[in-house]
Amino acid sequence: MLKQIGSELKSHAPFTILGTGTGIVIMVVLVYAHASPGLSRGLFWTFHPLHVLLSALVTSGMYVLHAKRSWWKLVLVGYLGSVAIATLSDSVMPYVGECLLDIPNRGVHLGFIEKWWLVNPLALIGIVLACRFPRTKIPHAGHVLLSTWASLFHMTMAFGSSVDSGTIVLSAAFLFLAVWVPCCTSDIVFPLVMAGTSKEQQRHGPANGHPHEVHSRLNRWRLPRPLTRFLGWWASVFALLGPFSVCPFCGQPGCGIGAGAAGVLGGFVAALMTFPKYLGKLVTRHRCGNSERAS
Repeated sequence: MLKQIGSELKSHAPFTILGTGTGIVIMVVLVYAHASPGLSRGLFWTFHPLHVLLSALVTSGMYVLHAKRSWWKLVLVGYLGSVAIATLSDSVMPYVGECLLDIPNRGVHLGFIEKWWLVNPLALIGIVLACRFPRTKIPHAGHVLLSTWASLFHMTMAFGSSVDSGTIVLSAAFLFLAVWVPCCTSDIVFPLVMAGTSKEQQRHGPANGHPHEVHSRLNRWRLPRPLTRFLGWWASVFALLGPFSVCPFCGQPGCGIGAGAAGVLGGFVAALMTFPKYLGKLVTRHRCGNSERAS
């Protein structure tokens, strides 16, 4: 297992280096543009929930492809592998870097507590979507970028009015470590350990033998396609609008009423993107059936 972990870390280091490079560029732009901490705060609360969503999708997808387990174990693996490790990557490790670098406005931000109404539902939706689309490769690359940017904006939130080049370089080093180990642990190592797969199974495919058995098991877990599309659109819109939602009554960000309004708007957009197309297919299918019966 240790050999496998080392191999995975080595093979996924290029993803992390690329993400760290983009983070350095964004950090330099924010510092020399004298961007306000509020901008970094808003971007952190956008990328961290999206990171949790993709992490849950990848972790749960890896577990579904390599294990035959009950629903509650899938939820446990998907939730811990996304929320716990994303919190470590996006909040705890950047905060450690902020303390070691003595950044003035340092603080730890725990998304599953501070914005529980946003982070936790997205983790559960990622688990559900993984049952329908158990993909791991493309979401992992996106997961690394989102994790890099979330960790980056957690650190830039704490920057003071002046930042020297040494702080930027050392922040980039902490950024690389904050993404490299947790992301590979969340997406690959953790679900495989929980699935209990052997080295031979990991090399030749899913754990339960014949591909038709795996396909049959996935079909039992899958939701109807329109519902899956609806949840995917709703999660994406809610993750983008949720961090910026403001209560129309008290004017406070993060209020439950504002979050509910963001959720309702996300549901409306998701319905527009999902059900007209589905209803159109049903109408077309119904007309074709009537014409065949008439002939």
